[in-house]
Amino acid sequence: MDGLEISPFIKALPKVELHVHIEGTLTPALRWKLAHRNSVKLPYTTFEALLDEDKVTYNHRKEVNGDDGRPTFLEAYFAGCQVLITEDDFYELGMAYLERCKEMNVRYCEPFFDTQAHTERGILAQTVMDGYMRAQRDGAEKYGVRSNWIFCFLRDRPLSEGLEAFHAARPWAKLADGTGKGLFHAVGLAANEFEKPPLLFEEGFQLAIKDGLHVTMHCDVDQKDAADHVHEAIFDVCGGNGAERIDHGLNAIDRPELMAGLKERGIGLTLCPHAYHRRQPTDVLFPKIKKLIDEGVKVCINSDDPTYMHDVWVDGNMQKAYTYCGLSKEDMVKLVKNGIEMSWADENVKGEILQELGTISITD
Repeated sequence: MDGLEISPFIKALPKVELHVHIEGTLTPALRWKLAHRNSVKLPYTTFEALLDEDKVTYNHRKEVNGDDGRPTFLEAYFAGCQVLITEDDFYELGMAYLERCKEMNVRYCEPFFDTQAHTERGILAQTVMDGYMRAQRDGAEKYGVRSNWIFCFLRDRPLSEGLEAFHAARPWAKLADGTGKGLFHAVGLAANEFEKPPLLFEEGFQLAIKDGLHVTMHCDVDQKDAADHVHEAIFDVCGGNGAERIDHGLNAIDRPELMAGLKERGIGLTLCPHAYHRRQPTDVLFPKIKKLIDEGVKVCINSDDPTYMHDVWVDGNMQKAYTYCGLSKEDMVKLVKNGIEMSWADENVKGEILQELGTISITD
C-alpha cells in the first residue's frame, strides 16, 4: 500500500466482491502448511524465503513485456496451486478467504475457480468442488458471508478441454431446472488471454446460458488486442447479446464506442485497481478509473489475486480508489451499490446489504 492506510470509513463499508480468484488468495502461511502436510517440495528452505517471494512485482506477461528474468504472475500463481491436493485443502483455502471476508466486512462474494489446473495434476474435479462447496456452506454459517462461485474456462488451454471440464462440473452448478448442487451460478474465463479472444469459448458460453447460468468475461488490461477483446465481450459473445459483466475491461476507455456500448447494454466492470497500479503510475491509472465513473459506466472495486499482488485485498483496493481518484464518501457508497446491483446474489441478500449500506454516514 506504500504507506496508504485503510480508513475507518472504508473499513466500515459493507462490501461485495465480484472479482477474486480463489487460488489467488492462497496465503504464504497456508501454502507452507499444505506443502508440509502433503509432502510437496517447495523451492524455499525457510518460510521467510517464501514470504520474500510475495514481495516481488511479477512480470505481468512475457508476451507483452519481454522476458526480464522475473517470474510471471501466472507462473507464481500456478506454482502455488501445487500444494492443493485433498478436498480438505480446497476447503481450507475457501474458508480462509471467507474468514478474511468477514474481517473486511465483505457480506457477499463470487469467487472464480477452475478445475483444469488441478485435474491435469491428477486431482479429481469432484475433490475440488466438494471442498469449495463445504466452504460455501460453512462460510455462510460460521462467518455470515454468502457466496456464489464462478466456474472458469482456462483460455490458454484447448476449448475441447474446457468443455470437458464444464460437463464434469455441471452437477455442481445451480441449474435452471432446479437440479444441481448449487456451488456455481456463472461461468467466466481465466489464465493467459494472449491471442485468445473471448469468442474462442463461445460454445462454452452457450452451454452455460442453456443451463440458466450467468456469463462474465475477463478482458485483461493493456494486453495485446485488449480493446478488441472488450469489443467482443460487449457486442459479440453470447450470440451477440454480450456478457453480463466484464472483468477488468479498463481498455474500454480507448474507444468511444466501447464506453457507449457498456452504458447502452448496462454491462458493469469489475475493476481491481492495485492489479493495474503495479504497472501504471498513479497519475496515469486513476484518472482512467475516474473517467469511467464520471461518464456513467457502472464499475465496482475488487481485489483479483491479493496474495500475489502485495497482499492488497478488496479493502485496500477500495482505499486506493477513494484516495487516488479523489472520490467522496457518497461516491464510494455508490461503488458498493454498483457491486450489489451487478452481483448475482439472491434478491433478499441484495436487500439486506443495501439496507446496511443505507446506514453508512456520508457526511464528513
